[in-house]
Amino acid sequence: MTYCLGIRVKEGLVAIADTRITSGSETTTAKKISLHSNKHGSLFLMTSGLRSIRDKAVTYFEEVLDEKGHEYEKMYNVVNAFGAQLRRVASEDKEALAASGLSFNLFTIVGGRLLQDKEHKLYLLYPEGNWIEIGKSYPFAIIGNSGYGKPVLKRALNYESSLRFALKTGFLSFDSTRVSANDVGYPIDVVIYNNQSGEMIERRYEESDLKGISSLWAEKLQTIIKEIPEDWIDDINSLSKNSKDQMFISYDQ
Repeated sequence: MTYCLGIRVKEGLVAIADTRITSGSETTTAKKISLHSNKHGSLFLMTSGLRSIRDKAVTYFEEVLDEKGHEYEKMYNVVNAFGAQLRRVASEDKEALAASGLSFNLFTIVGGRLLQDKEHKLYLLYPEGNWIEIGKSYPFAIIGNSGYGKPVLKRALNYESSLRFALKTGFLSFDSTRVSANDVGYPIDVVIYNNQSGEMIERRYEESDLKGISSLWAEKLQTIIKEIPEDWIDDINSLSKNSKDQMFISYDQ
């Protein structure tokens, strides 16, 4: 499985991708995010699904960028181009994969800003090559193992959040997934796009780099849980006791 997260806030974009690849009982590491740039701007692309589909689609996409990248001045042009290559791979391999019991299941997150874009953009592409744009009301998208990491994002993150806050919240989302799913793990690749500078920066973090943050998160969770009022629990205990007494009274009668 995979964990890839894209966040769009007012100040820019955050992308986080794990690198764990699981095949049967074997676990390896592979990069799941790629950066692409030219004179019109920069973008990142993350994928979740069969590695063979991913590698073929990205290879085709890079060829298109080499030949026609100078023609793309808006992000949706690039997203359409990748979607076209995804459909191309589907036409070549989908039938053979189905015959082997495998589904054509590549999901993709693309983010960045090009010359004619009024603001930075974030997109989620489906295996069929169609896409949606991630808006301001729900400013993130997760592909892969998405269930464990959503709660902290939905509770804490909004479009007005700073890039720093988005990155911290994004890491906590990854960490919640990592401790709950054996098929998601370090190292993680992080990409930050700053809307003001137009700069896109990539950094890889090993588990040792962020172990202290993960431990602090666990400690703070325990502290907060202890601080939550318990009067409602007292009521439940009281109700439970009364019900038990009534049960024995009925039995004796």
